[in-house]
Amino acid sequence: MSARIVKPGAIGQPFSRVDGRLKVTGKATFAAEYKVENVAHGALVFSQIARGKIKNIETSAARNAPGVILVLTHENAPEMKKTPVFGSDSEEMGAASSSILYLNTDEVYFNGQPVAVVVAETLEQAEHAATLVAVEYEEKQAKLILQAEKPDAVLPEHIPGEPSDLKQGDAEGALAEALYKVDNIYTTPPFNHNAIELHATLAEWSEDEKSLTVYDSTQYVIGVQEMLAKKFSLRKENVRVIGSFVGGGFGGKGNAWAHVSLTVAAAKVVKRPVKLVLSREGVHLSVGGRTPTEQRVALAANDVGKLTALIHTGFTQTTEHNNFAEQFTFPARHLYKSENIWLRQEMVHLDIVPNTFMRAPGESPGTFALESAIDELAHEMGIDPIELRARNEPDRDPVKDLPFSMRNIKEAYRVGAEMFGWSKRHAAPRTMRDGRFLIGCGVATAFYPAYQFPAAARVEIHADGTAIAQSAMHEMGMGSATAQAQNLADELGLSFEQVRFEYGDSNFPYAPVAGGSNSTISVGAAVKAACDDAKKKIHGLVGEDDASPLKGTRFDEVEFREGGIYRRDDATKGETFHAILRRFEEDKIEGEGEAAPGAESEKYSMGSYGALFCEVRVDEETGEVRVSRFLGVYDCGKIINPKTASSQWRGGITMGIGMALTEEALFDVRKGRIVNPSLAEYHLPVNLDVPNIEIHFLDIPDPLTPMGAHGVGEIGITGVAAAVANAVFNATGKRIRDLPITLDKLL
Repeated sequence: MSARIVKPGAIGQPFSRVDGRLKVTGKATFAAEYKVENVAHGALVFSQIARGKIKNIETSAARNAPGVILVLTHENAPEMKKTPVFGSDSEEMGAASSSILYLNTDEVYFNGQPVAVVVAETLEQAEHAATLVAVEYEEKQAKLILQAEKPDAVLPEHIPGEPSDLKQGDAEGALAEALYKVDNIYTTPPFNHNAIELHATLAEWSEDEKSLTVYDSTQYVIGVQEMLAKKFSLRKENVRVIGSFVGGGFGGKGNAWAHVSLTVAAAKVVKRPVKLVLSREGVHLSVGGRTPTEQRVALAANDVGKLTALIHTGFTQTTEHNNFAEQFTFPARHLYKSENIWLRQEMVHLDIVPNTFMRAPGESPGTFALESAIDELAHEMGIDPIELRARNEPDRDPVKDLPFSMRNIKEAYRVGAEMFGWSKRHAAPRTMRDGRFLIGCGVATAFYPAYQFPAAARVEIHADGTAIAQSAMHEMGMGSATAQAQNLADELGLSFEQVRFEYGDSNFPYAPVAGGSNSTISVGAAVKAACDDAKKKIHGLVGEDDASPLKGTRFDEVEFREGGIYRRDDATKGETFHAILRRFEEDKIEGEGEAAPGAESEKYSMGSYGALFCEVRVDEETGEVRVSRFLGVYDCGKIINPKTASSQWRGGITMGIGMALTEEALFDVRKGRIVNPSLAEYHLPVNLDVPNIEIHFLDIPDPLTPMGAHGVGEIGITGVAAAVANAVFNATGKRIRDLPITLDKLL
C-alpha cells in the first residue's frame, strides 16, 4: 500500500449541526409529533388557590361534553408511588420535580397545581371540557412573599456539593476597618424558561400493561425512565423513554413535571395512547422557573485595590416539596482572592410552583450581584474595573485552596479590551453621548464550573467503513450530537461524513441529565472508552491473522486513521475496517465503554471563564436602554466546534440581555398565581433588542479534561446582566441593583 496523507481531524472544525437540516425542513420529530394510532388527547385543570384542600370536584359537565373519554381526579386516579426528587440525597435516581403525589392527594400546594386531567378524542374537546370542571376548595393561609418569610429562613444542608455557610477569617471586621468599601443589596426577579417547544408527553402502554413507551420533551430520558418505572411498579427495562429532538430546555425540561406521570396514568386508565401538550400558560403555571434572589455583596479593599473582605450572602425561595437551593454564591468562591471571606445562602419555603434550575442556576444571578459590586468598588477607588480584577486574581482557588486546572481570564481580558477598544472608554459617567443618547461601556466576568459526570456509550464499526455511536444523551439545539460525531470520527480515524451519533433514547447506554454543561466531556469520555474497546477487538482480529500486514503488532504499535488500522512505524502497512470485517465475514464490531471523573476533579479547581464587554445607548429623555455592542471572549478549554460553540455563547448572551432588561415573571402575591403567563406579556428579547454579538475564544486545552474541553452552554448567560448594568451606570450615573433595568428605574 502507498503512504497516506492524514487529513486534519474533525475536532476543532466548524461543522454545521447534524440535526440542523432535519429541523429547518420540518423532518425532525418532536415528542408531540410521533405517529401513534388511536391516540387520545389530554388537558390539565389547574388549581386556583395556593394552599388548601379540595372539598368537592364536580366533573359531570365535563364528562358529558362532546368527545370526552375520561376525567381523572384524585377520586378515580390509579395509585402512583412516591419517587425521589431530582437533587435529593436519595441514593436512587430522581427526576421528579416535586414530592407531591399529583392526583393521589386532595391537598393543594400551589396555585397552578394540576387537580384533574381531561381526556378526549381531540385536543379542542379536551381543552373545552377542562373549563367545565368545577372545584370547591377549603383554602388555607398560604406563604407567598419571600420578604415576609425571611425570619423563618433555613440553611440548606448543602448547595451542590459545597457548604451553604462558609467563613474564612473575619470578613465583617475587615469590612468595618476598610479604607474603601461597598456594601449593597442586589435583587433578581423570578424568571421562566420559555423554550420554543412546549412541554409534551405521549404515553403508550402495552396490552398487558407490563411495558410502557413514552415520548417526552425531556433533558433526562434515563431519569424519566427510572421515575416512571418506580411510580407505576414496572421493571426499568420495560419502560422506554424517547426524546430524540427537544426544542430547547434551558433546565426547564431537566425534571419530570406533573403532566408526565399524569399522562401515563391517564393512558393506563383509558387503555389507549394519550398525548398531553401544555399550553404556554400551562407551562408558566405548572413548570417552575428560576427563583428570585436577594443578595448582599460587600467588598473591602486596601489602598492598592487588594480585597481585604468579600461577603456574599442572601436568600432564595423554594418549596417544602422540592427544596432546590440556587447556588448564587458559587462565583464568589472561585473568582477573587481575599484573606477574609463570608458566603452564606438561606432558603425561604413558600407555597409556590416548585422552582428549578435555569441556565447557569446560581452562577447567573450570582455573577450579576458580584460583578456589579466589583464595578462599584472600581468606581469608588478610581481604578479601571479590568485592572481591579487583575489585582485580585488568585493563584489558587480561594476557597478550595487547590491549583486551577486551567485559568486564562487575564488573557481573555487583554484580548477583549483590545478587540472592543476599551481604552477609548470614558471612566466618568455621563461623559459619552451621541445627541440625546448617553453611551456607556461596562465589563464583567463570566464563570461556570467544568463538570464531568458518569456516562456510558456503545460504538459500532460497520463493514462498509461507517460507524455509529449511541448514548442516552440529549440534543436540545446546542450542538452536542455534532460534537460527539466529531469526537467519534477522530477516535476511529474516519471522516465526519462516515459517522453518526444516536441519542435521546433510554434503550441506549446511560447518560446524565443534559445540564451543567457536562455532556460534551462526560459523554465524550464514554465514547472514547467505547471506541478503545472496539479498536482493541479489531486489533485482536488482525494481530493474529496471517493474512494481515499487522500480524504480530502490539496495540500501542498501531494507529487508527483514514478508515482503518495502520502501523505507526510504517504508514504503508495496514488495512481498512472494510477489508478486515469482510475477510472475517463480520457485519460489524461493537465496543462499549464507561467513563467517570477521575481523581483530578478532587485535586484541581476546574472552571470556565469569560471576559464580557458591553456598550449601551440610553435615551436621556425616555430612559430606554439599547445594547449596541457586545463582545464575549471565552476561556473554555479546547473548542470542539467553533460554529456550534459560538452559537451557544450568542444564545446565552441574548438570554442575559433579556435577564438584564426585559424578563420578569410577575406574581399576584395575594393568590400566588403568575399574571403574565404568555409570550405577549413575559418579555423575551426580540431581534431589535439584540445587537451584533462578537465572539472570540482562546481555544487553550485543559490538560485534565477529556478532549481538553469544557462545556459552553451554561457560561454564556453568566456575567451578562452585570456587564449591561455596569454599562448603564457608565452611561447614566445611575446604579440599578434590582433587575430588570426598566426605563422607570432610570427616569
